[in-house]
Amino acid sequence: MSGRHFKAVDRALVGDNRPGVRPGDQDELFGTATLSPDGPAEVRTYRTFTVTYTVGKLGIDDTGGIRLAWRWITDAGVPQMTGPKAPNYVTASSNGEGRLNLRFDNSGFRPFTGVLTVTQRGGYLRPGEQIEITLGDTSAGSPGMLTQTFIEGGRDFVVMADIQATGNFQELPGPRLYVPMVAGPVARWLAVLPTLRRPGEVFHLGIKAEDRWGNPSDRGTGRLTLHPSQPIDGLPETIDFPRGEAAITLEGLSVAEPGTVTVEVRRDGESVAHTGPLTIEDGPHSGYWADLHGQSGETVGTNTIEHYFDFARNRSFLDAAAHQGNDFQITPTFWKRLNALTAELDQPGRFTVFPGYEWSGNTAVGGDHNVYFRTEGRPIRRCSHALLEDRSEIATDAHTLTDLFRALREAGEDAVMYAHVGGRYADIFYDHDPVLETAVELHSAWGTFEWILTDGFPIGRRVGVVCNSDGHKGRPGSSHPGASIFGAYGGLTCFLTTENARDAIFEAMRRRHHYGTTGARIYLDVRASLASDSTLFHRNPDAVPDTSTETVRTAMMGDIVRTADPTATFDIRVKTPGGIHRLELRRGTEVLETVYSFGEAELGHRIRVLCHGAEYRGRGRNTFWHGRARLSDAEITRMERINHFNLERPMDQDGVDGVIWESVTTGNFSGFDIWVDRLAGALELATNRGTLTVDLATLGQDPVTLEAGGLERRMTVCRLPDEPLPREIEISRTVPLAESGDSPLWFSLYTEDGHQAWPSPIYMIR
Repeated sequence: MSGRHFKAVDRALVGDNRPGVRPGDQDELFGTATLSPDGPAEVRTYRTFTVTYTVGKLGIDDTGGIRLAWRWITDAGVPQMTGPKAPNYVTASSNGEGRLNLRFDNSGFRPFTGVLTVTQRGGYLRPGEQIEITLGDTSAGSPGMLTQTFIEGGRDFVVMADIQATGNFQELPGPRLYVPMVAGPVARWLAVLPTLRRPGEVFHLGIKAEDRWGNPSDRGTGRLTLHPSQPIDGLPETIDFPRGEAAITLEGLSVAEPGTVTVEVRRDGESVAHTGPLTIEDGPHSGYWADLHGQSGETVGTNTIEHYFDFARNRSFLDAAAHQGNDFQITPTFWKRLNALTAELDQPGRFTVFPGYEWSGNTAVGGDHNVYFRTEGRPIRRCSHALLEDRSEIATDAHTLTDLFRALREAGEDAVMYAHVGGRYADIFYDHDPVLETAVELHSAWGTFEWILTDGFPIGRRVGVVCNSDGHKGRPGSSHPGASIFGAYGGLTCFLTTENARDAIFEAMRRRHHYGTTGARIYLDVRASLASDSTLFHRNPDAVPDTSTETVRTAMMGDIVRTADPTATFDIRVKTPGGIHRLELRRGTEVLETVYSFGEAELGHRIRVLCHGAEYRGRGRNTFWHGRARLSDAEITRMERINHFNLERPMDQDGVDGVIWESVTTGNFSGFDIWVDRLAGALELATNRGTLTVDLATLGQDPVTLEAGGLERRMTVCRLPDEPLPREIEISRTVPLAESGDSPLWFSLYTEDGHQAWPSPIYMIR
């Protein structure tokens, strides 16, 4: 990927934690370092890098040494010093006396936490002598050092020296050492449309090439022909995809007549991509897709803030975006830069950008919350100054969530907040401000967390549903987990509003007129109809008793309505890029009905095996699965993976009658479909979480389940039709309402290709 924004992060904007005491102020005291080669390296390839350190004016004392540090956000190979033939083998030598000891751990300073320490033993090094570190030493048979899976303008090699053996490692002055990480060859093409527009309303079509790890790849080229399902004004018949570009956007498109529109993309006559459905219909709203939660390299993420927003608009084809850096790492300089950039990039009608930050207090005092401002220039109220040497704004810190709510209210801030689950999950029981905190984040690259919504129903919370990436790899809107600790693809939020502009989206936030998905652009239309006149509140009446109201008999997602009716008619329309598996209709925490897109009579020879759940709610929630499936009296004719994001973990057919797999779930699910030649005998599943035997002859659409403890940790097996599932569903159900209090009406949608979607509940009050 090329472009003016693809460059290394300015280290002056990064909040970090380094020793303040130095042996002296002269640069020549510390020595210098070089890196070879320092040119671009392709993601997920084996390379060899040599760092050469030249000792400075003071020399290096016995038990002193140097360190190499890398960013915490990486899935590159882990340096090892014991296997000369194995990947990631590291060696070090010097031309001075003594010997060198090597150790790798995560004892560095955030965000540079991965540390290789080279310690001088049994002697000292004189000025001008050198230490040479070979990362990926191939001399004894190692293939080299494995690079990360994601692109980066410059992967930093931070070199530090402890020249007087005090344990105080100082970063070397002089030129930075870094390697640009570039995409691999094209593995797939993607085409992206929005999901809802009105007749004649403009939209854009995005087309991009990706490598196997989800990076936009600039190695694609060729003539593309575009085949819409109905005429699109402004859409060319052919385009030449230029070499050196990773993505293109066709702007100013429109459709005059109502209907459902898709576009097929062919390259040299071969179909390479197909958009999801775009619904064109008259109505008060259009749907605008956003990822409002991610970090760049100025905090704990990757790549520059300029690259971050450029990627959101021009690589993920989003309508809206925001940056949410950890507050304790946002320097005053970066906060000013971020606000200037959001003001510059905000383009009403095309790309809406909000200033904001992540209040990153510990779970014990409220936990992570996103803060969004409607305008620039607002003060940042951090949970602490943990990584900031500049203390000029420390008086504005809000150490607890209660402190933050109070400060925002007293200042009259035009702000909206979301509770979310990341490293420090939000404790919704700690405190809540119904005016400021309008939604909870149900899904991100950290996993799926329905509990952050459902925990609030019994205590009367009326919040909406959002999903975002919370991505750290510099790819907002297209956040692939790669090969690191993240076990899910990042989410998206669709705002239903009159226009793509700050005021309109803020009003949609405050009225919860939005829904979230696990990353697919899915069309949802949700209505509740009542038999008698009822009262719709424009704000939560518990927080704003004098809020404006209107008399209605119909409500949309997110609405709060008081009614005397004992029932409501719940109408749902869904259109998806992939087939629809099922829909769980819910009233609060209760599943009222599971609606499948197919009947028992349509079931075929397809068997679905899924692993679900997490360890617990906190930072170490990842559940690791490894298992074996074996058929006793049938053979596999076909296999497809579902949510197999960590590509280097096996999930493969094992002979004609088995599958072996390893996977990671973080509240979401992962697994596979197998088509069998006959429904006979048993499917035996043996995993590290337990065993399950399923009789294929009696297996139906309702799952057979192995409960595996943890947080909703389980394995399920069910049967599906052989052919692809329907991509549209429309249902209407009469739902009984609680005799008193709230009846939150919502659902969870499950698609054939592994995605989920959730509307903001309609809160019916009696």
